[in-house]
Amino acid sequence: MKPNELKALLPEVYRRASEPGSPLDALLRTMAALLGPDDAIIQRLPDCFHPYQTEDTLLPFLARWVDLDRFLGEGPEPDFPPGLGRLRVLIAAAAHLSRWRGTAYGLQHFLELATGVPGFRIETSPPDAQGQPRPFHIRVHAPAAAQAYDPLIQQILRQEKPIYLTHELVYDQETTP
Repeated sequence: MKPNELKALLPEVYRRASEPGSPLDALLRTMAALLGPDDAIIQRLPDCFHPYQTEDTLLPFLARWVDLDRFLGEGPEPDFPPGLGRLRVLIAAAAHLSRWRGTAYGLQHFLELATGVPGFRIETSPPDAQGQPRPFHIRVHAPAAAQAYDPLIQQILRQEKPIYLTHELVYDQETTP
């Protein structure tokens, strides 16, 4: 904050008394110098809460606030297997994902955002070996490219699908034209 900005906050009688070289002017300059570093931090504060603008070290805190810290690795510096860029995307989409939690769309969207690999499909009540539909069961078809993130995908399936459902994960083989 500049001395003139501080002066503008004073009552009129003090503003008139604050002439260059006066004790009040010296006090305002000292206050401005003391408040400068704090003011700079306050100006940058919105960036700390924006998933695409915050520092990497603050991402675990943002993830915790939107209930995504359960997908971070353990240790002194929690990591996210697909990378911090994917974590930023998930944090930014957290409100949207929570709205669709427990639905096939929400699960598919979560998997695609978390891994960065498109092409997940959710099959509800897939047929069993006799061709009969299996109620309360889903089959998740994942692209072969997502297999590198298998532990994360398994964790997402356990935690994001409705609890009453059973599930199986099938990696589709890539076909070459």
